[in-house]
Amino acid sequence: MTDWVFLARRASGAARIYADAVLRAVADLVAPDGRIDPALADREQRVVHGYAWVASTNEAIAAAADWAERLAQPSPVDLLALRVGMGEYLAQLIGGVPMSQSEFARPVELGAVAAAADLAADSAVAMFLAQGSNRDTRAELAARLADGERPDEALDETLDLVRYQFRTFAAERIAPHSHGWHLADELIPDAVVAEMAALGVFGICIDPEHGGLGMGKLAMCVVSEELSRGWICAGSLGTRSEIAGELIGASGTEEQKARWLPGLASGEILPTAVFTEPDTGSDLASVRTRATRTEDGHWQVHGAKTWITHAARADLMTLLVRTDPAKPGHDGLSMLLAAKSRGDDFPDAGLAGGEIEVLGYRGMREYVLTFDGFEVEGDQLLGGAEGEGFRQLMRTFEGARIQTAARAIGVGWNALDLALRYAAERRQFGKPLSAFPRVSDKIALMAAELLMARELTYAAARRKDLGERCDIEAGMAKLLAARVAWSNADQNVQIHGGNGYALEYEASRILCDARILNIFEGAAEIQAHVVARGLIAAR
Repeated sequence: MTDWVFLARRASGAARIYADAVLRAVADLVAPDGRIDPALADREQRVVHGYAWVASTNEAIAAAADWAERLAQPSPVDLLALRVGMGEYLAQLIGGVPMSQSEFARPVELGAVAAAADLAADSAVAMFLAQGSNRDTRAELAARLADGERPDEALDETLDLVRYQFRTFAAERIAPHSHGWHLADELIPDAVVAEMAALGVFGICIDPEHGGLGMGKLAMCVVSEELSRGWICAGSLGTRSEIAGELIGASGTEEQKARWLPGLASGEILPTAVFTEPDTGSDLASVRTRATRTEDGHWQVHGAKTWITHAARADLMTLLVRTDPAKPGHDGLSMLLAAKSRGDDFPDAGLAGGEIEVLGYRGMREYVLTFDGFEVEGDQLLGGAEGEGFRQLMRTFEGARIQTAARAIGVGWNALDLALRYAAERRQFGKPLSAFPRVSDKIALMAAELLMARELTYAAARRKDLGERCDIEAGMAKLLAARVAWSNADQNVQIHGGNGYALEYEASRILCDARILNIFEGAAEIQAHVVARGLIAAR
């Protein structure tokens, strides 16, 4: 009998050799003197980003191999998912990794034709190419999925209990209502938010000293994944608390921690992240919203922010502002902890807001905020230090991007759940849709890619929980998981056919919700740039 777990480890090693060869070729192109030349990196952006996708695919292969090795006794569905996932991703490295529907990172463009040939010639890789993802393995995997089997997701006794608890909650309290909330453009009701708070959603990573659970990022992934499987907006409610809790926990004064963290952990205080501006997008160094000291020592804010999620119902704004206009770029930025009142009409003096109508993600709502003399208490400069806002924010992006990857996994599972159900129930030409190979192929690939992206995300979370820097790993997880979520949502619509395009079917909502994952918390292009530059600089 073929030892697919052993072969996965060997193939993972071969994939790493290939990724290293691509790194050398790209580094020679954009860092000929050992340091990245920004002009060359911009000129060769497609190649640079292509390397980020190759590196992310390589790490997903390694994470899947690690997962398989941890299994005491892999089941047939485990091995099938591994074979299909490894087969697909190894083939992508050799033939072209999809960066989007129409952009591929191909060996010829990456200067790695010979390295790709060597990868294809490796005996373990050749086994996966021939017997990994083929007609028979995909058909059997899809059949087992239709029978209710799933690739192993066990972690440990505590986290498995957490998963069960939140999967049950999402299935009973979120999923039955999510489509109605979406169509009505309603926020998740306060009563449901209160139930989530009672389950500890908002304090997963906050230190127990301040009322949180202190369970770490892997636990956060499990919770976010399961809530997002019910609806992305349920999983996203925790994102703002994750960002605010980490900002204050890592950089706040003792007084700020005592004031804000217990309320964040209990859900009594709902925060919103107020960073992006109309003309800056991902270029946070260009933030222009100003905060100046008043005679009585408070801060007065003037400027505009956009794409502010869940702003009306929030009680606290983590507000990135420029406190020193004489210092350009990052150095003039500071973070304020700005209390506000709940209310759609933004009742606080000096603060106005207008809703941005969006395709999906409706249970959170997006806003443009205008500050015209809005006042923030003088002691609410994060950490009591000016000029540290950008650096404080960057330290939170690891956790936020890991959490976003976990949300993407949940959305991908939601799409697969619906596709499986519809393919079994819908009959055409006298048989269920699942009997047609192009449909069962889609279902098998949806599950296999979810496994690859999930394990990459969990690997980043484990690294974060060890206290190690993981900005690159978090970026990879977010990059891949967002692509997988969108692909799964799109395939789900295709399996539904015309019904998938109808508003009354949940497939249409999941497609709209999945699309945002490639954009927020760092657009895919920005994410790829950050990942590639980090890896090239660290070589």
